[in-house]
Amino acid sequence: MQPHEQHKPYQADGSDEPYALTLAGAAEAVRTRRISPVELVDSVLKRIEQVEPRLGAFVTVTADHAREAARKAEAEISGGAPRGPLHGVPAGLKDLIDVAGMPTTASSRVRARHRAETDSTVAARLASAGAVFVGKTHTHEFAYGLTTPQTANAWARERVAGGSSGGSAAAVAAGAATFTLGTDTGGSIRVPAALNGVVGLKPTYGLVPRYGVTSLAWSLDHVGPLTRTVEDAALVLAALVGHDPRDPASVAAPPVDYRPGAETDLTGLRVGVPGNYYFDRVDPEVEASVRRAIGRLEELGARLVEVEIPMARYVQPTQWGLMVPEASAYHERTLRAVPGLYGADVRVLLEAGELMTAGDYLRAQRARTLMQQAWREMLKTVDVIAAPTVPLTAVESGRPTVTWGDGSVESVSDAYVRLSAPADITGVPSLTLPVGRDAAGMPIGMQLMGRPFGEATVLRAGHAYERTVPALGLAPAA
Repeated sequence: MQPHEQHKPYQADGSDEPYALTLAGAAEAVRTRRISPVELVDSVLKRIEQVEPRLGAFVTVTADHAREAARKAEAEISGGAPRGPLHGVPAGLKDLIDVAGMPTTASSRVRARHRAETDSTVAARLASAGAVFVGKTHTHEFAYGLTTPQTANAWARERVAGGSSGGSAAAVAAGAATFTLGTDTGGSIRVPAALNGVVGLKPTYGLVPRYGVTSLAWSLDHVGPLTRTVEDAALVLAALVGHDPRDPASVAAPPVDYRPGAETDLTGLRVGVPGNYYFDRVDPEVEASVRRAIGRLEELGARLVEVEIPMARYVQPTQWGLMVPEASAYHERTLRAVPGLYGADVRVLLEAGELMTAGDYLRAQRARTLMQQAWREMLKTVDVIAAPTVPLTAVESGRPTVTWGDGSVESVSDAYVRLSAPADITGVPSLTLPVGRDAAGMPIGMQLMGRPFGEATVLRAGHAYERTVPALGLAPAA
């Protein structure tokens, strides 16, 4: 099959407007002088004005800062000093990520007067690569939730954007940023990416430094990109990796070329298909779309191997057993000083975490260690694991539960975190990409998980898939 027009490389949806460019397309257009960074940034800022009243993706839009940075990028490029594919490209940052001189609100009244004194590592690295920050995107308060209530789904304003990086995902899906950064502790990059029909990458734990990023749970937190294509995710990841001693979890991984090539032949790639857990209590339309996508990987030459997910019954208790007490410890002082400034849902979770014992937390850590060991053994038999990202598409805002075919009732938050949590607990890389829509037109996502530091492999598999199917395109403005 020939690559779809999306990857040739130009507009994501056939539009002539610069905001519709993919990152790779924008980089090529800037490099060949078909468009200037100023034109690109102006187009994205106008798109933000157009969609933001409906979308609610941004805490703040830094238009003046962005235009100044775009003019600087244009002068550098014109002067023969290009910095690479991110140079002059508009980006949004989840409002947990510090940029010197800008507020970091975490979408909370608790942070109303905060202003960052220094850049986070990831913001500094993007700025060094020439990226232009157009604004800070909404998060579920302090990243402690799966819906981001301030933000509408890019495809249907009455449905949730997902969380906690809901603003980051919706902005990319609507063309209000060429790419964004999010954080992922229990699925907070991949859940909103799947629900909004964009690509989201949670890297291996420790690969991308978290210095200057507000924490939810230190032993589970990751930072990663949300983009329109897998190739774009690879371009952003390359700018973010590298050891930083200010993050105790940061690792010095060997240099890797993350950008996937044009080849779509997956011969020799072993794709694990879970026989348990990942297809349990999953909407039939989601399962059908993901299984078709797995079939496409097989058509491209991959060999399918059934795998059993180890310790599946312990996933959710381990996730909550780690995240809840770590979050409560982080917020201990402010929870006592200004409890009324927290939203009710987050305050309840933080207070509940203070009731957990040290024994409960240590048991969760032991379970995580055993789970990591078991996943390493499982991943010796396959190169990637393919599964649904979330068990159902974006629900209506305010809907508290979902009832499954077996009669069981699950909270929406538990449903959304259920399939994404294993990659956070084990620390393995996980990529989500769109693989269809349901009958209501809502996007469906498939995640590809790999071995620790196996980002190049999951990106290669995802890129091969997306090059052989029609692109989802941008969400509508209205």
